Amino acid sequence: MNDTSSTIDAPILIVEDEPKLASLLRDYLQQSGYNTHSIDHGDEVLPWLQQHKPGLILLDLMLPGTDGLTLCRKIRQSSDVPVVMITAKVEEIDRLLGLELGADDYICKPFSPREVVARVKAILRRVNRNSEHQPLPIAIDQEKMQVKINHQLLTLTTIEFQLLRALMKEPGRIFSRDHLMNLIYSDGRVVSDRTVDSHIKKLRKKMNEASPDQDYIHSVYGAGYKFEA
Repeated sequence: MNDTSSTIDAPILIVEDEPKLASLLRDYLQQSGYNTHSIDHGDEVLPWLQQHKPGLILLDLMLPGTDGLTLCRKIRQSSDVPVVMITAKVEEIDRLLGLELGADDYICKPFSPREVVARVKAILRRVNRNSEHQPLPIAIDQEKMQVKINHQLLTLTTIEFQLLRALMKEPGRIFSRDHLMNLIYSDGRVVSDRTVDSHIKKLRKKMNEASPDQDYIHSVYGAGYKFEA
């Protein structure tokens, strides 16, 4: 029986070059009430996205043409659409969820189609909840790496921009200092906790100058930081 409560207007884009696997994903998602569209070649993804706006992308790592990692990077330059990476390469998982790639989740092959549907539902519920909240007076332009609060442009460093984007992407989630360091320093350099604290302190100061009555980044004692309006 179709779960009509989970039906969405925007299609789920399935980027998978294995026909049987793509068909299986499509069947299970459609049975759960989702519209779908399938692409089997990496070079066709970005042109399609220029003309369409999916609700979520299931993106295989290994594709003919442009590979999944490259596609994820390029998608994140202009869009916050949820991206779930599909991979058989377990060693790539840490990279898949890194800020430089921006994947929202990953699924390892072989997998259960029911698990994929469950992951899709969970991510879309979270996206829908966030969209129902009162819009924040914060605008992020990822392509230009610019942030405006109350229409006031902030002068942020690249690290400060990455920190804010990571925190805002999952409001309420507590990010440990180690996790934030892994996100912003993808080259594996060794930095201290105080380095993150220093960047957060400067970022908070710039945000508070534009919005004196609102604290957006909160410290959680012994745990890390979270974004919360």
